[in-house]
Amino acid sequence: MTITHDHAADPLLALAGSAPHELLRFATAGSVDDGKSTLVGRLLHDTRSVLADTLAAVERASVAKGHDGADLALLTDGLRAEREQGITIDVAYRYFSTATRSYVLADTPGHVEYTRNMVTGASTAELALVLVDARHGVVEQTRRHAAAAALLGVRHLALAVNKMDLVGFDEQVFVSIRDEFDAVARLLGVEDVVAIPLSALRGDNVVDRSEHTRWYDGPTLLEHLETVPVGEDPALEPFRFPVQYVIRPQTDDHRNHRGYAGRVAHGVVRVGDAVAVLPSGRITTVAAIDGLDGPLREAFAPQSVSIRLVDDVDVSRGALLAAADAAATPSQDLEGDVCVVSDRALAAGDRVLVRHGTRTVRARVAAVTARLDLATMESNPYADALVVNDIGRLSLRLGEPLPVDDYAALRRTGAFLLVDEQDGSTLAAGMAVVARCSEG
Repeated sequence: MTITHDHAADPLLALAGSAPHELLRFATAGSVDDGKSTLVGRLLHDTRSVLADTLAAVERASVAKGHDGADLALLTDGLRAEREQGITIDVAYRYFSTATRSYVLADTPGHVEYTRNMVTGASTAELALVLVDARHGVVEQTRRHAAAAALLGVRHLALAVNKMDLVGFDEQVFVSIRDEFDAVARLLGVEDVVAIPLSALRGDNVVDRSEHTRWYDGPTLLEHLETVPVGEDPALEPFRFPVQYVIRPQTDDHRNHRGYAGRVAHGVVRVGDAVAVLPSGRITTVAAIDGLDGPLREAFAPQSVSIRLVDDVDVSRGALLAAADAAATPSQDLEGDVCVVSDRALAAGDRVLVRHGTRTVRARVAAVTARLDLATMESNPYADALVVNDIGRLSLRLGEPLPVDDYAALRRTGAFLLVDEQDGSTLAAGMAVVARCSEG
């Protein structure tokens, strides 16, 4: 017997086509009881990313809890304690794939106390999937998650208006929520926003198009995930290479220069390129590039390589190799937007460590210049301090100059962490605003 598939009837096969296999990192965020765990479970289930024995175990647990069918939220709420409380309290990474793309999903918690976990999950994401309950619409936590995603440079926002079945799949309810969220996104400077009406519990518009929303002509959630643009073309960015490790020559032969190992953060580098060694500013030339399998003519983000230079210059861990004609200007003054992830408040005069790439320097908080009011989406310039889960702006005076890029232009080398100098704990995640920085 020959088995055939009807591509028109199978959305996974219809989407597969001949597109190249790509990777999309995305983060989910939502308020408590918006149905995020159920949506993630539905996405895993309907993309056939759940093993049969795992699904059977979920079905047995669901029956024990009195459900008629499988409670798909149990696919993501892995800890018994959090299931018993009915909440998700940590960031969990899920991996699944279709014929078109592979996905890394950062499933973040919903409580306001865990906004810092959402920041962790979204820090490497290209898309943030924000859930709202159709009965409640946009709430403060929705705005908080959208603001965090925008500050972290997440280029694409997807709004999942969940539980549409509980409002009778009312088009006007969806339109009202969509328009309010669009207004928030515009204030945050996010241009790519797609809103999708769905029911995670029933599966409407998650993978399969719903018969209950004939008035909606946009993509299903999976269709959007399959087609949203991913990645940056390294050739369009200036070269950046934080040095992680110095490989010293094994002989005294002067031709065996040191190698500098690390991962290309941005751009492309080729043998013969002129590069600046930062923060010293010394200009030299790339003599050789060594990859895992031998010499390379060029390397690009995010490859891990070792670079050898023509000149025997002073380079150590923490240095940054950059394109000589587009290098960042080292400065001892740094201004940036931050999300506080520690119970310790940050105020003017506080001593901290700033970790940028592979380098850490001492610093002092010069001023708290603003705090974001999530009710109005406006910055309050009169903040005395920033506390846990606050989003605001700080000015820092560094003990040594750092070559920090503007985060909006170069995400990896524009990011920094504020660290407690006593116990090494992370205090805040920062995004540099270099246009406001002065040269040191």
